[in-house]
Amino acid sequence: MPTLRIALAQVDPTVGDLAGNVALVRGWTRKAAESGAHLVAFPEMVLTGYPVEDLVFRESFVAASRAALASLAAGLAEDGLGSTAVLVGYLDADGKARISSEATPGRGPRNALAVLHSGRVVATYFKHHLPNYGVFDEDRYFVPGDTLQVIRLGGVDVALTICEDIWQAGGPFAVAARAKVGLVVNINGSPYELDKDDVRLPLVQRRAVEAGAAVAYVNMIGGQDELVFDGDSMVVAADGTLLARATQFAEELLLVDLDLPAAVDEPLPKSKRGQMRIARTEIAGEFASLHGVAARGAISPRVTDEAEVWRALVLGLRDYVRKNGFRSVIVAVSGGIDSAVVAAIAVDALGPNQVYGVSMPSDYSSEHSKDDAADMAKRTGLHYLVEPIQPMVDAFLSNIALSGLAVENLQARVRGVILMALSNQDNHLVLTTGNKSELAVGYSTLYGDSVGGFNPLKDVPKTLVWRLAKWRNAEAARRGEVPPIPENSITKPPSAELRPGQLDSDSLPDYEELDAILAGYVDGDLGRDGLLVAGHDPVLVDRVLRMVDTAEYKRRQSAPGPKISIKAFGRDRRLPITNRFKG
Repeated sequence: MPTLRIALAQVDPTVGDLAGNVALVRGWTRKAAESGAHLVAFPEMVLTGYPVEDLVFRESFVAASRAALASLAAGLAEDGLGSTAVLVGYLDADGKARISSEATPGRGPRNALAVLHSGRVVATYFKHHLPNYGVFDEDRYFVPGDTLQVIRLGGVDVALTICEDIWQAGGPFAVAARAKVGLVVNINGSPYELDKDDVRLPLVQRRAVEAGAAVAYVNMIGGQDELVFDGDSMVVAADGTLLARATQFAEELLLVDLDLPAAVDEPLPKSKRGQMRIARTEIAGEFASLHGVAARGAISPRVTDEAEVWRALVLGLRDYVRKNGFRSVIVAVSGGIDSAVVAAIAVDALGPNQVYGVSMPSDYSSEHSKDDAADMAKRTGLHYLVEPIQPMVDAFLSNIALSGLAVENLQARVRGVILMALSNQDNHLVLTTGNKSELAVGYSTLYGDSVGGFNPLKDVPKTLVWRLAKWRNAEAARRGEVPPIPENSITKPPSAELRPGQLDSDSLPDYEELDAILAGYVDGDLGRDGLLVAGHDPVLVDRVLRMVDTAEYKRRQSAPGPKISIKAFGRDRRLPITNRFKG
């Protein structure tokens, strides 16, 4: 029985940085080769980054992707790595995009996987199943492939698949069973959602049993606009036994020795009408015998939900800042829970020297809030500035007659002006601090507290914000460090402090009740009747749904933020602003 040493390169590419991504692949291929790997697999569209969205429609970008692939193949040979089989995702095309008047049916842009060996491209596979739900629009961009590519490597038949191919029963994995392969490699750009790692393992196990073959699943890590990729690469045996599993949210090379059935020398099965065809390519060359310590792989332990989400938010913010050329961030610190959590995330992501906190008290700001903001700055070590806003608010009010809610919103907008002015002066990225619960019901001021270029809490409900704060403090205590978030910020009733004695509960339902309704309406797409069946109070349901529906115009103008749920605002949830449907 042949043994293949495979390496899964869980890496962090950048969309559009083709030269940088080529260098990334070359560097990690060297690590794999030095570890004795016969085959190294990289994530979906690693050469272009993922998702590339409407860059697909630029012929110049497609050409650049192809050129990068050729450059990579030649570069690997120059590096002395030509004997290692390298699997990389990239953008290809065999015709015009679908939106072009010159488009030909069955041809167009392709989400592709190439096998590189001996300085050239020896095999290519085009993604068969194209997801068109949630954050995915691949049916808009790509044309599906109709051929399962099998490579014969070191006496083993290996089938190639891409991401969504593994989510569909009866697709390429069933065809792989007909081809009697020993291994199926699945390369991924699978975005993070809370508990998605609990879904992936059983999924990969089902496909391994369906294919009757071991499955190697490699996923990218990193942040790309609102998406965060968590890795969680793994290898399972043909019977579904988990053999190795990488950590989440970190680059890693997962090495595994697999004892696999020898390839069978018999004609490929013929495909029936409508089925995928099968093609086989033999990769010539001698593969080095394994020696030294066996690479059996490690199974990384899972972490708590709070730890998982925190790592996703940190990684999403870090990559957004790094990949968009910012050097620092600035955040309004009020002494409240949301701003304290955002500041702590920023410090974990970038370090305290790159984080600037601004306290902007008004006449309504309590002494404890000002003290809590200063305490948080001391605990985290971030740069701290105090800019009282009352003189500026008074200047406005001396020139324009305002009262009530307009005065409250004026205070928020003065703070927004200060933040954007400091950002403009010092090139900080402004972080806004509104959570998903507030965003859902429109509990924010446009061009005020909603001002910012990125929102780490955009997809985090208020109740989870509290849980994250408690977890982060407990984690600091466990490490013997100073907890970053003042206890008073966690325990005191939340308030915008825009009028005397104001509390969030004056305008909103209890957050436990609110978040439960929002989970059903926003994440679960339940209508009014479904929420009532779930046991929610009819009066409260009507109130919350009215707030959510009328706030759609605000959400359209909100900053991007990392997706952590099954239904994030923005890429996931797309509803019309003008909409009279109730129910």
